[in-house]
Parts: sequence; C-alpha cells; structure tokens
Amino acid sequence: MKPVKVGICGLGTVGGGTLNVLKRNAEEITRRAGRGIEIAQIAIRSPKPQYDTTGIAMTSDVFELVNNPEIDIVIELIGGYTLAKELVLKAIENGKHVVTANKALIAVHGNEIFAKAREKGVIVAFEAAVAGGIPVIKAIREGLAANRINWLAGIINGTGNFILTEMREKGRAFEDVLKEAQALGYAEADPTFDVEGIDAAHKLTILASIAFGIPLQFDKAYTEGITKLTTADVNYAEALGYRIKHLGVARRTEVGIELRVHPTLIPADRLIANVNGVMNAVMVNGDAVGSTLYYGAGAGMEPTASAVVADLVDVVRALTTDPTNRVPHLAFQPDSLSDHPILPIAECESAYYLRIQAKDHPGVLAQVASILSERGINIESIMQKEAEEQDGLVPMILVTHRVVEARIIEAIAAMEALDGVTSPVMRLRVEQLN
Repeated sequence: MKPVKVGICGLGTVGGGTLNVLKRNAEEITRRAGRGIEIAQIAIRSPKPQYDTTGIAMTSDVFELVNNPEIDIVIELIGGYTLAKELVLKAIENGKHVVTANKALIAVHGNEIFAKAREKGVIVAFEAAVAGGIPVIKAIREGLAANRINWLAGIINGTGNFILTEMREKGRAFEDVLKEAQALGYAEADPTFDVEGIDAAHKLTILASIAFGIPLQFDKAYTEGITKLTTADVNYAEALGYRIKHLGVARRTEVGIELRVHPTLIPADRLIANVNGVMNAVMVNGDAVGSTLYYGAGAGMEPTASAVVADLVDVVRALTTDPTNRVPHLAFQPDSLSDHPILPIAECESAYYLRIQAKDHPGVLAQVASILSERGINIESIMQKEAEEQDGLVPMILVTHRVVEARIIEAIAAMEALDGVTSPVMRLRVEQLN
C-alpha cells in the first residue's frame, strides 16, 4: 500500500521529538502500521536548524499544510486554544485525521471537536495529551474496557511533583525550588498552570470522561495549587506516615462524579506516594481488575513523541477499517455518554489533615475536638508540637476520618473564630488509595 502522508504543525520540543522518532524508527513503525508513514510537510514559524528536515516541504502557514490535498493526517503540536482549535476543525472539515498532544484543547473544546470528527468520519487521537509517554488513555479506553471504573488518581504534572519531592527530601522552601524548576526548564516563566493545578485539571478532565463515559467538563473541575504548602506541612505529613502529592482525583459516587485537583496526603507505603521528581503516575481502580498503576515520564521530547507516534500508527491502521467500528474518542459510544453530574467540591468526601496554630493555653484542644464532634467529624490522629512553639503559638496537627467537605469547611470557620487560634487553619485532603 502507498505510504500515508502526514503534516506536522509545530517543531518545538514535542514536534522535534516526533520528527526524530519517525525518521529513526521508520522501518519498525512501518512494520507495526502495515504501511509506510511519510512526512510530507512541516509548518513552523522559523527554521529549526537542529532538526534534519531534508526533503520535507516547509511552510510558515499552518493552514497551507491543513489545506494540502496530499496530506492524510495532521499532527497538531503548536499548543494553546485559539489557533490550534481553528486548524484542527479545518483539518477535520477537509476530511483529514488529527493527532494532537494538546490537553488544553481537548479538555476545553473536545466535545465540539469530537462531534465534528464523527460527522466527517475521521479520527482525533490524543494519547500524548495526558501523562506524556505513559499510555494511560489507551489502557483505560481499551485495556480496561471490561471494567466499571470506580476511581482514578494521578500525579499528572511533573513540575509540581518535582517541587514537592525537593521540599520533602531536602527541606527546601517552595519558592526556592520553583526558581530551580524554572531554571531547569520544568516550569514556565509564568508557572501558574503547573503550580495552581490547571494543567493537571485539563488532564484529569480527559481521564474522567474516558473512565466514566461523561462529556468533557473542564469548567467543573475543582483546582487547588501547592503555593501555600510549607516544609513544616511536608514534615508533619511524614511524621504521620504520609507523603504530600499534588493529585488529580476522579471518583464515581452514587450522587455524581468527583473531579478535583489539590495537594493530598497519601500513605507513604503506597507505590504512587513514592513517585518522585518529574515522573508521572496514574492509579486506576476497576471493579474487575482492582487497582492498577501506570508510571513513566510525563513529559519530555521523546517520551511525548512516543505517544504521538503510537497514535499515528493507530490512525494508519484504522484507515482500512470500517469507520463505524473504530474505538470511540471517549471510550463509550457517542450516544451512550451519561449525564452523571460533576459534584461541587463542598459535596465531595475525603479525610483531612488540619494544621492549627494555637495559643499555648489550656482548653484549646478540647474546644477544637468539640467543634469537630458537634459536626460528626471523627479524629483519626492528633499531634501537638510543643517543642516548636514560637511567639506563644503551638502547632496542632489533626487527621480526620472521611467526611463531606461542607462539614470540614464549617468546622474550620468555627475553629478560626476561637480566641486561641490566631491564623487560618491549613487544610489538606487525605486519600488512602487502596
């Protein structure tokens, strides 16, 4: 069969890695795909001399590539929302298949893009949009197809995981580690998407849709960053037998779907608690298989390119398949997506870590315990650090049993109104992830 011709939009880190992998492993990829894959054109703003583009047509206009009648598959690697959406929809309109690593695009505009793709009978593949080189989308969509997914939880942002690892292992402050992450290229000059959980929420939105068969609903994902964490919280968690990770959690409940990103205490003996540095990991719990863990490089030139090219091979294989029998974009048939509501964070349930700065006066602990008891909140463990008293204040650390968040918010408000409590109560969620 004649080679399939592809066009690459963007030759940055992932685009360059994709070019390198396609050229280096051309023979192996052809054997797997069943036919050759030829890069017919690349669209970039300016030349990239570090990459060998000999014999490949180049353009600075992405729409010239998208409108090129010779190209069968468009690989979108420019990122962002606006231009990427426009070129992807134009490619679909032109009857071209699309491969993308753009998690923001899929999380925010995926419903519209997939509807258009179904109308035109083309594929939009996006494995590289979540967790870099880890094939977690394929695992949930295909490998776990027999299961009713109960929950999933993931470390899906390498920048945040690097920061928390350095804080725990070396006792460094958040701001100090963030500067190093920026110097190393792990974090952008504006790190908001990483440290405030927005990047992870994009990815979690996609995973939840595939796991539970619901439309993409990024606007309903709860996000909380790691900027308020201190080395004291990291150390207290360690003393209690936990590690703090910036976790994305999606859980099916009887009343709806929890969709939340926030710092989380995880028992230190769990495998996912020992995922360090810039690595990613996703745990998925199914009713038949139990808990499974997917671990690897969540970003980087060739790890992400690995996922892009794997998608490309899948699309090439599918070109000779009846379009009505392809794997659905969001795992479930389009007319079978459910309308399970996404729960507001106040209705989500978790255990909690509370750090209270209280005056060293008799009765403060009893008042705190009374506030929790009145709201049906049970204490699992408690720790007072008299040796760390400063300015007459003693840290009091509590871990509760599971409770609906609305109750803990009410309890915290009551604690902060006590005479002996002088600063906001630090609250972190605790997940056992059994």
